[in-house]
Amino acid sequence: MEDFGFYLVITDPVAGYSKCCEAAVKAGLKIVQLRMKNAPREEIVATAREMRRITLGTATKFIVNDDPAIAAEVGADGVHVGQGDMKVAEVRRLFPSLGIVGLSTHNPGQAHDAIAQQPDYIGTGPCWATPTKAIPDPTLGLDTAAAMHKLVPFPAVAIGGIDSSNLPQVVKAGIKNWAVVRAVCKSSDPYAAIRGLLAIAEEAAQC
Repeated sequence: MEDFGFYLVITDPVAGYSKCCEAAVKAGLKIVQLRMKNAPREEIVATAREMRRITLGTATKFIVNDDPAIAAEVGADGVHVGQGDMKVAEVRRLFPSLGIVGLSTHNPGQAHDAIAQQPDYIGTGPCWATPTKAIPDPTLGLDTAAAMHKLVPFPAVAIGGIDSSNLPQVVKAGIKNWAVVRAVCKSSDPYAAIRGLLAIAEEAAQC
């Protein structure tokens, strides 16, 4: 899998899941992930089907968080699993239609262990404190996240508290892939928020 840059995680978006996903496709993002923690399964499936409809036939890959069965059911491009979820090899064995399997890692040891599992990419974080998880993982800090990115032979995406204020630091740390949640999902105009973040990243890369 090649580097993908801006990775949008859509969770409780102010503008709605469809509008947020449409904005990501319009802006040319390469990956969007649906993350609906603690929602009823039927609600997740319905939302996932709509996001699959929006992304189908575009350059934007659609990932479902946590649940490979739902991801396969709606025809998603892939699934993102956590440390306590199904192992990468098991996902690939049971759900061969999922072409992308991502794995969360929260420290250098987990990133190193991920090499043996060979996911298509890993998430590294949280870089900064974030309220998007009920039980947050310990904050890594940018230096540790950047070191984890250099440790693995596949793409890694930094996540956790990344927004317009600290995105230049992320880019200048040499991190090629970065995930955003609140900086887009809390905006009533997700397309403008995405474009703004892309502009910030581009400017930081040129400095």
